[in-house]
Amino acid sequence: MPEQNKTINQQLENNFMYHAPKEGQPEKYEAIRAKVKELAYLIEEVCPNSRERSVAITNLETAMFWANASIARN
Repeated sequence: MPEQNKTINQQLENNFMYHAPKEGQPEKYEAIRAKVKELAYLIEEVCPNSRERSVAITNLETAMFWANASIARN
């Protein structure tokens, strides 16, 4: 198998496996979640109820997911 395929396969295996929390990780997840939630409440408070506000909240959820995935996978 070419080296590039081996690297891609290793990345896929890592991305699609369960990552049990390691020491210190739950605290990091909670810190990210708290800050994202704080911003979500601000957006709900100052932005009119609209599609744009909904998209902003969805993107906060996405950012939280990827930040937590970064911690879990690396």
